[in-house]
Amino acid sequence: MSGAAPELDGTLLLRGDAGFEEARVDRVFNRRLPARTPAAVLRVASERDVVRGVRLARERGWRVAVRAGGHSWAQWSVRDDALVLDLGALQDLEYDDTTGLAAAGPAVPGGTRLSPFLAGRGRFFPGGHCPTVGLGGFLLQGGQGWNARGWGWAAEHVAAVDVVTAEGELVRADADRNADLYWAARGAGPGFPGVVTRFHLRTMPAPAHLAQTVQAFRLGDFDEVMTWLHEAHATVADTVEIVALTKVDRGLAAEPVLLVTALAFVADAGEARRALAPFRANPALDRALLALDAVPTTLDEQRERQLADSPEGHRWAVDNAWLSGPAQRVVPAMRRAFTALPNEQAFTIWFSMAPLRPLPDMAFSLQSEIYLASYVRWTDEADDERHQAWLATAMADLEPVTAGQYLGDSDLARRQVRFMTDDAWARLREVVARRDPDGRFVGHLAGTQGALNRNHWEAQPQAR
Repeated sequence: MSGAAPELDGTLLLRGDAGFEEARVDRVFNRRLPARTPAAVLRVASERDVVRGVRLARERGWRVAVRAGGHSWAQWSVRDDALVLDLGALQDLEYDDTTGLAAAGPAVPGGTRLSPFLAGRGRFFPGGHCPTVGLGGFLLQGGQGWNARGWGWAAEHVAAVDVVTAEGELVRADADRNADLYWAARGAGPGFPGVVTRFHLRTMPAPAHLAQTVQAFRLGDFDEVMTWLHEAHATVADTVEIVALTKVDRGLAAEPVLLVTALAFVADAGEARRALAPFRANPALDRALLALDAVPTTLDEQRERQLADSPEGHRWAVDNAWLSGPAQRVVPAMRRAFTALPNEQAFTIWFSMAPLRPLPDMAFSLQSEIYLASYVRWTDEADDERHQAWLATAMADLEPVTAGQYLGDSDLARRQVRFMTDDAWARLREVVARRDPDGRFVGHLAGTQGALNRNHWEAQPQAR
């Protein structure tokens, strides 16, 4: 073991040690890797290692960064001169039949581990769509999981968290104990002033029946289809997840197509047909390249598709926006993002959250009826600048109808857009100042001024 820390159960690697470079970017999903160089990486083997790691950082004057699942598009866990706590080994799972609560480590992948674990007990948790995403970053950022428009954000189903504080103490945080940490853990993302070592999750009965409607159109029908969807989606039953996306599907056409998808989580086939009935009124349905209506499916089938869309080993650039406004303003603003993809691997999604439900009192506090995100992937480093430039231009088109952004699909070092309400942002800063007065935790990665929670096209306040 390197680093002269024999009391640790895991492995501490200092800059310059054999294996450090691999550990620096281990499990980092986006292979457009940064040059940032931590002071050390601690591959924790236990909850005790997290406590000791934070205390070690205090002793050596290091700041602390955290890697749970490694799926941050901006690689927020790779931070200059910090101690990276790699939580990859914290994948414990428990379930309490009496309370319906599941306890899960932060590195547990929601789709490949938590979901089958709960399914064997007839239970379900609305985790992330990509099966390999770890719970830690996903839940800390709010958690845009299955059927968020009906069940709410995954963070709303977090009953408690176990947290190692900046003082190196392990505490339980819930609505009654350490309530400020509980509030912040549901939406602060990498700005959370602590390390979550365990999530306590409220589960629900597993959905009895899943059915999907899928309609595919040529991009020439984009304006008509998306205008109709913009005006209709709020009327659909809240048991239905609604997503529109543009991607290349060689089984349908040589060029990208627009897919309108609706996934019903219901009791039976009859309820599915009723819930999905509004999609039969699509005015362009007679021109559809494909039209599946209320076809039974499974979450396993859905996850296989997600894995195909987000494979390992690629370079990525991702950005997003919460959209607000009438169809005649929103649809033209979206057009580039949907109809001019920069390569055959890129895709853009439109995600319904309408009608909006009131959010509970938590750090995640900003949303609108429509979420748009563009995901650009490629393999050749020579294409980096071209793809990032396309993404920046597509997001710039959206600025007149942008109400904010979702932290989970953001890179604040490249583009800052508001991701919390002003009140929540002020409250988070108070929590951080109280809980981490020395700035032990690295916080949001957001350029020289830090995270400002402001739209970059507005006048920016001076850095504190």
